[in-house]
Amino acid sequence: MKIQLDLSWKTVQDYLLILIGTFIQALTMRLFLIPAQLVSGGISGAAQIINHYATWPIGLMTLVGNLPLFVLGWRTLGGLHFAVRTGFAIAFFSIFTDLLALFTPAQGITGDLVLNTIYGALLYGIGLGFVYRARGTSGGSDILCRILNIRFNVPLSQSYIYVDALIVLLGGIAFGWEKALYGLIVIYACGISAEMISEGSSVFRTALIVTTRAEEVADRIMKTLERGVTILSGTGAYTGASRPVLYCVVTRAEVNQLKELVKESDPAAFMVIGQAHEALGEGFKSLTP
Repeated sequence: MKIQLDLSWKTVQDYLLILIGTFIQALTMRLFLIPAQLVSGGISGAAQIINHYATWPIGLMTLVGNLPLFVLGWRTLGGLHFAVRTGFAIAFFSIFTDLLALFTPAQGITGDLVLNTIYGALLYGIGLGFVYRARGTSGGSDILCRILNIRFNVPLSQSYIYVDALIVLLGGIAFGWEKALYGLIVIYACGISAEMISEGSSVFRTALIVTTRAEEVADRIMKTLERGVTILSGTGAYTGASRPVLYCVVTRAEVNQLKELVKESDPAAFMVIGQAHEALGEGFKSLTP
């Protein structure tokens, strides 16, 4: 099998992002999660539990525990491309986790369980988001979460709950049920944080407008809001009459202005406003990375 080495600037950026992401994850483990005995799920969470009883290095156990899931991800998430990036992330997360133990205080930086939960979840999620944004995973349950997300369209925030809940429950046996409850909060907040970083936090509004004055409404939207409008052909199921349907995308701040424009142009119009996670192209974020 011939392997081509990709040294493009985009690839270099991806690996730098993975390096930063895994460092943030490992640092968060050492400063917040491990000192507070908060289990965030996955292989690293299982390694925390084992370390509590056997004192084996958490990073080393994470590396060994990831091997079978690494093979599963190789076959499911993209072959060699997946394997190189994920292997890179797993290796450096494991190295950073054990190496930082030499430079970080064993008791962490705060004894407040709530602060450890909040900062642990948000920062760990940011680290994960960087790795995901670079088209990789940091192994463990991240692989299973990505499979659920890509193959079954399950949001990352929900994937974390499904995959990691069992580990958190085992953490409750090891560290106490109060900390297990906080661990569930860590999983949920971490998933949201990772999703926002990897996929973007911008939320846009989509509008479908059924009107008999399509040209007038479209013209006002384009001139006043400076947004593009697509005119679609629609047919009323009950009347059988043909009616144009306008489709446009606006920001949240422009929704009320859009409503007012449509109302002034055609008070009898029918309008549906939905939510779009991301908008790419002219007038919004560039489609080219």
